Amino acid sequence: MTSRIGIIAGGGQFPYLFAEAAKKAGREVVIIGHKGESHPDLEAIADCFCWVKLGQLGKIIKFFQKEKVEETVFLGTITKTRIFRDVLPDLKGISLWNKIDVRQDDAILRAFAGELEKEGIKVLDSTLYLQHLLFPAGILTCKKPTAGQRRDIDFGFQMARAIGKLDIGQCVVVRDMAVVAVEAIEGTDAAIKRGGALAREKAVVVKVKKPDQDFRFDLPAIGPTTIESMQEVRAAVLAVEAGQALFFDRETVISQADKAGIVVVGVQVGADGRLEF
Repeated sequence: MTSRIGIIAGGGQFPYLFAEAAKKAGREVVIIGHKGESHPDLEAIADCFCWVKLGQLGKIIKFFQKEKVEETVFLGTITKTRIFRDVLPDLKGISLWNKIDVRQDDAILRAFAGELEKEGIKVLDSTLYLQHLLFPAGILTCKKPTAGQRRDIDFGFQMARAIGKLDIGQCVVVRDMAVVAVEAIEGTDAAIKRGGALAREKAVVVKVKKPDQDFRFDLPAIGPTTIESMQEVRAAVLAVEAGQALFFDRETVISQADKAGIVVVGVQVGADGRLEF
């Protein structure tokens, strides 16, 4: 393990939390920030920092090679709809983009990681140093799911796994054993609002890992905005696959959910193949 680690940062707090943890572990952090996505505060915590525009793969590689970075992580969010706008790739970025046949999350990120590793830059799991952020198992709120909501959680889990296998999204919104919204490129919060409006106050939101989830990137994530979106449409339940999703600001989220009467559970598949929580 080298003393330096690279961070390819999107938006949100994940890159900053990782940088803090890496420094505590004795690593120097070399951060690539994406303009329009990454928080400016990342510059202050970085030992070396570089801003790039979305698609500037060649600039990322050159900067890491200059700073002798041999290991990196992908952290934080990139607004997915930006693939239709605001992308200013360099020659290496254009070359990679033209090689990708299916432009969905996994295909893009695996191709990106593959190019870095060809240049001697290994992509590590995003949860390195931050295992404590993984979503816990069990009922986390004061309120417990009803029998009907348990059925919807089980049904939603199966549906979410199915769309995950197709690399469409990681979240579904259900009510009474019917899918009312499927997450796609718009993201979880938009799917919750759309599905919650249709479900009329009784939406059950289920978020799971993809069947072949790569822990190097695109882990499901839950935070305060998730609950805020649910409150807006009076959704009833949030069920997340335990150990397979990131949980930011846990105490705040659970407190918000309790005040709103929202059930929050971490579900896992038992030895018999049934869901447990």
